[in-house]
Amino acid sequence: MNFSELKDQDVFAENEKIGKVKDVVIDTDGWKMTHLEIELTKEAAEEILGAAYAVKSVRNRLAISALEKGAACCTDKGVEIKVSKGQLHIYLRPV
Repeated sequence: MNFSELKDQDVFAENEKIGKVKDVVIDTDGWKMTHLEIELTKEAAEEILGAAYAVKSVRNRLAISALEKGAACCTDKGVEIKVSKGQLHIYLRPV
């Protein structure tokens, strides 16, 4: 899969859209993708981050360990996250 295919894909957790992929983060030492930069929806930012939308950045880095390995993470619908929304804050870091 190419980055261009990931960019602007919808991101889903528990079959609910939580945002869009805006960028990828690459570890240049190992040349591996480590994070997806996602722009959370207002509702997801409030629910997952537990704070008012304006207080937290809507752009967050999502650790790829939150995704299924291989093609299972990327469906026709978008990028599927394997962890629950309740656990998702563990995998997110503000940009």
